[in-house]
Amino acid sequence: MAVQIITDSTSDLTEQEQRELNVHMLHMRVIFEDGVYTDGVDITKEQFYEKQAQAKILPKTTQVNPQEYCDAFEPLLENGDEVVAIIMSSRLSGTFQSAQIAKDMAKGGERLHLVDSLNVTIGEGLLVREAVRMRDAGATGAQIAAALEELKHRVRFVAFIGTLKYLKMGGRISTSTAVLGTMLGISPVVAIVDGEVKSVGQVRGKQKILSYTLDFFREYPVDSRHCVVFGHSRCLETMETYRDKCVQALGIRDYAWDELGAVIGTHSGPGCYGVAYIGLK
Repeated sequence: MAVQIITDSTSDLTEQEQRELNVHMLHMRVIFEDGVYTDGVDITKEQFYEKQAQAKILPKTTQVNPQEYCDAFEPLLENGDEVVAIIMSSRLSGTFQSAQIAKDMAKGGERLHLVDSLNVTIGEGLLVREAVRMRDAGATGAQIAAALEELKHRVRFVAFIGTLKYLKMGGRISTSTAVLGTMLGISPVVAIVDGEVKSVGQVRGKQKILSYTLDFFREYPVDSRHCVVFGHSRCLETMETYRDKCVQALGIRDYAWDELGAVIGTHSGPGCYGVAYIGLK
């Protein structure tokens, strides 16, 4: 009996990573003014940010529906495999509820283990990597799901938004706040709190961003037994500098990086970067 791992495209794994990790992907849809695009299929992350820059209203994402989940689950279950599905936070989307409905519809559902990641983007992708590590070490689907249920509460995610344009477009801040914040070089700070993306502060200048991150790590120490994942939206060089400073300052040995997709990118726009990791507490 093999263990198959499924996630959704909000985990922001690249196609290459999906192949290397042997992970099945279900794709969300992104709605722009000119139509609906399947995330990672007929719109890349680069194309998403290009279209976003031209959009007059913010794009939206749609959840994976129960039938799509059922169509993904059943062939694997019919093969006698166990399935672990790691899904974006139920507090951000109805996607997890869709998966629960699909589990009741699918034959062999007792071998299907659903994990509400309580995360999104690189935080969700981090849990997928942990599931792969356990699968490759010989763990059963039930063991992997049980471990993830504990680990997900220790995922720490913090990111820094580089432009205030899209927060203003979405009505999250006023025009005057956006103009003043841009003039002062202020970066809003967002984190995953109880399964939701929330604003937790602001910093001024890149040096303060590094200081904020190091303070964050001190408050929530990293569990070095697990991977650290860095992320960015169209600012690879900035993220690499940030990553290298964090790695050096904190002695991080095992790390990876991905580009943030539509869920965070819709509100952050380009220029956002941050980190996700498993904390000791």
